[in-house]
Amino acid sequence: MNTKITLTNEAAVCTQHPDYRTEIAEVIRSNLTPGRMKAKLLDYHENDIAAAMELLKKNERSRLYSILDPLTLAGILEYSDKRKEYLEELGIKKRMEVLSFLEIPTVAEYFDQLDKSERTMLLDLMDEDVRKELMLLTSFDEDEIGSRMVTNYIAVRSGINVRQAMRELIDQAAENDNISTIYVVDENETLIGAIDLKDLIIARENTDLEAITVTSYPYVYAEEEIEDCIERIRSYSEDSIPVLDSDNRLKGVLTAQDITDLIDDEMGDDYAKLAGLTAEEDLQEPLKKSIGKRLPWLVVLFGLGMVVSTVVGLFEHVVAHLALIVCFQSLVLDMAGNVGTQSLAVTIRVLMDEQIGGRQKLAFVGKEARVGLINGMILGALSFLFVGLYLVALKGQSLLMAFSVSFCTGAALLVSMLLSSIAGTVIPIFFKKLDIDPAVASGPLITTVNDLVAVMTYYGLAWILLIHMLKL
Repeated sequence: MNTKITLTNEAAVCTQHPDYRTEIAEVIRSNLTPGRMKAKLLDYHENDIAAAMELLKKNERSRLYSILDPLTLAGILEYSDKRKEYLEELGIKKRMEVLSFLEIPTVAEYFDQLDKSERTMLLDLMDEDVRKELMLLTSFDEDEIGSRMVTNYIAVRSGINVRQAMRELIDQAAENDNISTIYVVDENETLIGAIDLKDLIIARENTDLEAITVTSYPYVYAEEEIEDCIERIRSYSEDSIPVLDSDNRLKGVLTAQDITDLIDDEMGDDYAKLAGLTAEEDLQEPLKKSIGKRLPWLVVLFGLGMVVSTVVGLFEHVVAHLALIVCFQSLVLDMAGNVGTQSLAVTIRVLMDEQIGGRQKLAFVGKEARVGLINGMILGALSFLFVGLYLVALKGQSLLMAFSVSFCTGAALLVSMLLSSIAGTVIPIFFKKLDIDPAVASGPLITTVNDLVAVMTYYGLAWILLIHMLKL
């Protein structure tokens, strides 16, 4: 029995993820010689070392900086969220060496965080080639594709054979490690096509490069807005996508990692937009900027909220005559809001497809209306039953009163859920037609519109059914 318990415990320990951060921190704090310490550290992944740096004091990180070479340190800092802080702990000579090994977009991001004088000073100290690449990337706005491309790619001239292309590949691979796709350009650097590395390797050496070049390869332009082409980029499963200038010359590529980051950023941005913000916030964003993003929409929503309050005021006599119905107002409003938000989320996803036509959009509105109607019928029936039983059993109301109120609540749920589904679909389509980002404009607006629809439906039905028809 004891043996079985021991084996089980050992198996449980084996399944636990090792705490590499603590291990690495202990290695750095140890009395090992520099050579031995570096050898031990190189056994760990760069991401784990970057995570361990957060456990170290400044003097302990200084020890790490002195032990590791600039190339290794650059690889570690690529994974760190505190890259700026760590770079500024380095001496100017070591910092310049590390910056020369970082990916150019990473360097550009770091430069954006510096003041003008420091940025100018560092630029003057940089290698000419690195400075040119950096100036190229920073010439684009942050929402343009060119700001996210890298110049780490292999390009060969058209008109050569496979043997010559392999020689070019070997020469360029020393400085560019994105070698899975080789791009073919003409004498003016205009993109001709692309070659998969595997096809190049298995081709006969005297074969003309044209025979294995794919000329229908996807590409994007450096000045394109990221949000305009993100769906097109995502639809391809290539290791990298070439980025061209306005003259169709190859200027850089988007790697698979770049594409993943772009999609993550856009999803985060869309999520923020659905909340009524113009962009994603982060922990380092200044208070004034965060307020500036939120306040304009809050002012608009305040105005719409006043409209909703005014509509509620119009039904003051209904509430005064039949105060019981106020208890279920939040039920109707919440369900209408939930349905509208669901329809909005689905519609935003559908509108990402630029190929969808007017007839398809109309069919989609019809489908969402049917979904809202059926869900409204089901939840309306449940509301009729349970609200009625609740009023009879717990509130002591008569059957006529209880089920009259529950019928009004159920009917209001049905109508408001149907109208909210339609609003959650039609409003973003309308904004898209006006070339207004539907994610920005629709989120907060639909919530308030749904409140208005639900209030009018609920109190309007209560006034007609309960007061005028049933004389309650």
